[in-house]
Amino acid sequence: MKNRLCELLGIEYPIIQGGMAWVATAELAAAVSNGGGLGLIAAGGAPADVVRAQIRKCRELTDKPFGVNVMLMSPFAEEVMQVVIEEKPAVVATGAGNPGKYMEALKEAGIKILPVIASVAMAQKVAKQGADAVIAEGTEAGGHIGEITTMCLTPQIVDAVDIPVVCAGGIADVRGAVAAFALGADGIQVGTRFICSDECIAHDNYKQAVLKAKDRDAVVTGRSTGAPVRALKNKLTKEYQRLESENASAEEIEQLGVGGLRRAFEEGDVQMGSLMAGQSAAMVKEIMPCADIIKNYFEDVDNVLARIKDNIK
Repeated sequence: MKNRLCELLGIEYPIIQGGMAWVATAELAAAVSNGGGLGLIAAGGAPADVVRAQIRKCRELTDKPFGVNVMLMSPFAEEVMQVVIEEKPAVVATGAGNPGKYMEALKEAGIKILPVIASVAMAQKVAKQGADAVIAEGTEAGGHIGEITTMCLTPQIVDAVDIPVVCAGGIADVRGAVAAFALGADGIQVGTRFICSDECIAHDNYKQAVLKAKDRDAVVTGRSTGAPVRALKNKLTKEYQRLESENASAEEIEQLGVGGLRRAFEEGDVQMGSLMAGQSAAMVKEIMPCADIIKNYFEDVDNVLARIKDNIK
């Protein structure tokens, strides 16, 4: 496939792997890049030296373009961004903030900048600041989320900016990919589906939780703190909901989640671990290599389009 996102990033397929904290390691990012997409290492809340080691490990595993997702609310964001500028991966995706103050240095280093955004206003702002593309993430996504659905957010962003738009949130298969392109997107970002890949080093319990998920299992907690998060329901999410219903302080609610991702990812604790996943989890049915996952998003397009034509005659 060739479109302006592929040309911008030097990739074969217009698909980016989501920057999932803990889950998006060098192993996963390299596998996605080797499969023809763009893999992302998630910096999350990791210190700079860990991110540097992950970048260098990824370079050992692939000679294809890859990137780093930098969470700007991390206490290590400044140091991590400096490491990124020094190590020069092909792309930086940013979340949880505005990367404006880093734009000039990133561009001087030859790094493409793709902010994750959840509103038209933010898309327009980062486009003016020099972003190379934006990732429009709907509320269906896993992890930290906004309020607008993918179906409504994507076409509004497409109409508001001239740079490439990547559609994210709830895209589990080729039908979702076709829908994203129909909305005007230049590519898709996929997170939850890649949890259930051979190369993802998450604990098998985490993967099995995704495979077993039903349509209403990806719930949102943390709205009362202003930092909503979507994850699969378990004892941890129920405890979040209890605290929020009792009007507990933001500090108490946030403290409950400390170490939650590590418990899920490393220890396989599916009860008190934070099983971050999007609403598309219910559509994930098997574990397979990243390269096959990527191909599945694009190989059956003609049949999907044929069904559309049949339905609108």
